[in-house]
Amino acid sequence: MNKARKLLALAAVVPLSITLAACGGGNTATTPPEGGSTAATTDAGSGGGKLTAWAWDPTFNIYALNEAAKIYAKDHPGFEINVVETPWDDLQTKLTTLAQSGQTDQLPDIFLMQNNAYQKNVINYPDLFTDYSTSGIDFSQFPQAVVDYSVVDQVNYGLPFDNGTAVTALRTDVLAEAGYTVDDFTDITWSEFITKGSDVLAKTGKPLLSGQAGSSDLIMMILQSAGASLFDAEGKPTIVGNDALLKAIDVYSQLVTSKVLTEVNSWDEYVGTFVNGNVAGTINGVWILGSVQTAKDQAGKWQITNLPKLDGVSGATNYSANGGSSWAISANANAELAADFLKSTFAGSTEFYDTILPSSGAIANWIPAGKSTVYAQPQEFFGGQPVFAKVIEFSAQVPSNNTGAYYYEGRDAVSAAITKILNGTDPAAALEEAQKNVEFAMQ
Repeated sequence: MNKARKLLALAAVVPLSITLAACGGGNTATTPPEGGSTAATTDAGSGGGKLTAWAWDPTFNIYALNEAAKIYAKDHPGFEINVVETPWDDLQTKLTTLAQSGQTDQLPDIFLMQNNAYQKNVINYPDLFTDYSTSGIDFSQFPQAVVDYSVVDQVNYGLPFDNGTAVTALRTDVLAEAGYTVDDFTDITWSEFITKGSDVLAKTGKPLLSGQAGSSDLIMMILQSAGASLFDAEGKPTIVGNDALLKAIDVYSQLVTSKVLTEVNSWDEYVGTFVNGNVAGTINGVWILGSVQTAKDQAGKWQITNLPKLDGVSGATNYSANGGSSWAISANANAELAADFLKSTFAGSTEFYDTILPSSGAIANWIPAGKSTVYAQPQEFFGGQPVFAKVIEFSAQVPSNNTGAYYYEGRDAVSAAITKILNGTDPAAALEEAQKNVEFAMQ
């Protein structure tokens, strides 16, 4: 995501109130206590103990930490967690400052990290992190693609939390008017999507999608769905001569020129297109459904499915992601206590995920959580679909891709290239310039 966007929450029996702030950033910072971490020396197995954590968004990440602490304290009487609200941008600045000054004793025990920023931070600032090698956490119980964001040199440095699995959300009433159902848009290719989307547009006057002009979010989702990346295994940019990227950009160009996708100038306009009924769908991380639900007059008229896949690309799938975050254990942590706390809750408690789902819309990355009756609940807004369970099913099938240490620089360079391509610049020339810009940033 390009910035934090606070989405509105809905009150329902099992609300799907997902906030983009969960994977973007908060609005206010809190100064950490003098000396940073207040980790106790108490061993994990002896009960009690105290951890300090940095995270953003009181209604999502911080709420989840506090609920996890309540569950952990049942078997560890006296356990406490001190959560310091720290917006993502501020958190990144703090990490950089502490790393450069060598003041790692100011770190908390646990902090939240944007998935796409993990590689860069671990590679550049290894002294800030404790790895998970002795945690006992079973990482096979999380989607491999999400785990891989925080793996460096085959070592785990992060525990996945909020779910950024991508979904296609469509208005079933508009599709029906054109003679389609959501099933017609399930397990299809992008060429089929554009053909059917053009038919829906001709019959109803509504585009299926919208997007923010100059943003490469959709292209990045298409790229990951094929297991492709802007970087190779050594972290070198592969923007030039990248077949999957060229095809993803071609798909985006076709969506725009066919008017199946309408471009707008801001995030608020983007949300407004489907909330106001100007378009019949959206493709984004699952957190976007929080915004979809603000259109109360459209309740029961939406359903979700997987993404179209790239035509003619080996390894292409119908699954991708956009966003998400993971928990880091700092180099200053009471590492044994921190690991046991995370293992017992975020990596081991169905009760925990069942508790936070109805109140915050926090969909798990922990795959066993999807088997609970809470996740299987039909969602009225989405035509009775068990949306939560479907998202967990999708998440397990998202391909891994290498974000590299310079993911954001690569994404921004591609975003600039897209604008030039849509204005008539030769794609090869635009991508060659993009690669040069990334290589310059890497110097």
